[in-house]
Amino acid sequence: MSNQEAELVNWTDFAKSRSELGAAFLRILGYFREDGEKAIGAIEEAFRARNAAALVAPAHKLKGESAQFGAYRLSAMAEKIEMVARRCVEGREGPDELIEDVVALRPCFTETMALLDRDSNPLVARRPQGFGRRVDGPVQGFGRAAG
Repeated sequence: MSNQEAELVNWTDFAKSRSELGAAFLRILGYFREDGEKAIGAIEEAFRARNAAALVAPAHKLKGESAQFGAYRLSAMAEKIEMVARRCVEGREGPDELIEDVVALRPCFTETMALLDRDSNPLVARRPQGFGRRVDGPVQGFGRAAG
């Protein structure tokens, strides 16, 4: 399965993590955001320097933290970067083959965080969950002059 085929967020695992973390959930999600930004910055910097060894640790950290929140596409991308970087270190090669993965990492993180925020932020307006159909215009007979 390619990284793009991996589920962006597994909501069942996200809910499980949210439940297990309880009151600390939002704080830990905030740490994930901060750590994720730092890890992606370090990955981008290491890639620009063509330093495969420096890719390994931030990719490993991002992989684990992403999986904790059910962010499996991000986790899979980070895992690929980590594994290829390890192979490059062992083979004394540059990590040039990772360019597409490194470039796609930040947009995936941004999209993932938007979804996680939308689902976890109590201040975000939720779409009303009701029954029936939505009426976009004035209801027939209301808001019009009888004629």
